[in-house]
Amino acid sequence: MFISFEGTEGVGKTTLIGKLFEHFQTQGKDVVLTREPGGTPLAEQIRGLLLSVNHDEQMSHDTELLLMYAARAQHLDRVILPALAEGKIVLCDRFTDSSFAYQCAGRGLSREKLQLLNENFVSRMPDLTFWLDAPIELGMTRARERGALDRFEQEKVAFFASVRSGFAEIHTREPERMKRLDATQSPEQVFAEALSYLAECV
Repeated sequence: MFISFEGTEGVGKTTLIGKLFEHFQTQGKDVVLTREPGGTPLAEQIRGLLLSVNHDEQMSHDTELLLMYAARAQHLDRVILPALAEGKIVLCDRFTDSSFAYQCAGRGLSREKLQLLNENFVSRMPDLTFWLDAPIELGMTRARERGALDRFEQEKVAFFASVRSGFAEIHTREPERMKRLDATQSPEQVFAEALSYLAECV
């Protein structure tokens, strides 16, 4: 089973993923915990380029999108697809939905560009996606409390409002795959809600 986790900054994805990882392990399941951009040594180097605030030139939106997909292609080839082939559960912090929300809804790139990349480089979509949704201001407060902000986290509230709308659009379009979790709840409540959706899918 391939499960992805989506949302804007500071909504608690890492906490939920950790809880579900422990949950599956206690059930004796073989679980792979990974993330995007990243997940392999090479893809993690690309992640460094994408998140760094110390560039001498501004990164173009197209460059950002293509770097995301370069990391994703490596990640799929080296981690996700082999793990699924071995019958493992894959828990992935972000996947293609983030590209639509951030690069299309947020940056304004065309959906056709994303669709072309997906058709050519993404051979497997998640079976289930948890979208952790919370007001932007709440998420950014949490993000600031974690420490220094990366290149994405330094974007303005209006950008994240567009990103949130992008996730909402996907949820409307694919309600069977993407499940919305109210991230204003306690971590325990979010975890319980996620478990209820998992029970329906398994």
